[in-house]
Amino acid sequence: MTAAKLPEQCETMIDVRAGVDAVDRELVALLVRRFGYMDAAARIKPDRDSVRDEARKAQVLDNVANEAAAAGLDPQRIRAVWNELVEQSIAHELTRWDGLRA
Repeated sequence: MTAAKLPEQCETMIDVRAGVDAVDRELVALLVRRFGYMDAAARIKPDRDSVRDEARKAQVLDNVANEAAAAGLDPQRIRAVWNELVEQSIAHELTRWDGLRA
């Protein structure tokens, strides 16, 4: 498989779609790693109530909004995407936490 073109090098929608597909594969690999940290958290946290940490969630959302703004992206749009990611991460961690103690 040939490497996808950078966005500024794309000349056709085929180029664009190949680039998006390549980025999606990279994002899935990163999500696998991120959810691995949720597995570790489920193993480490002593009680189920500690899985949802609203202060930590706010910190994560602030961090990504700041990173997005610095990179020239709309911080509120990225915050919305990450809010869903964090909620899915919490749901995953709760499932793992319960499974480890069943």
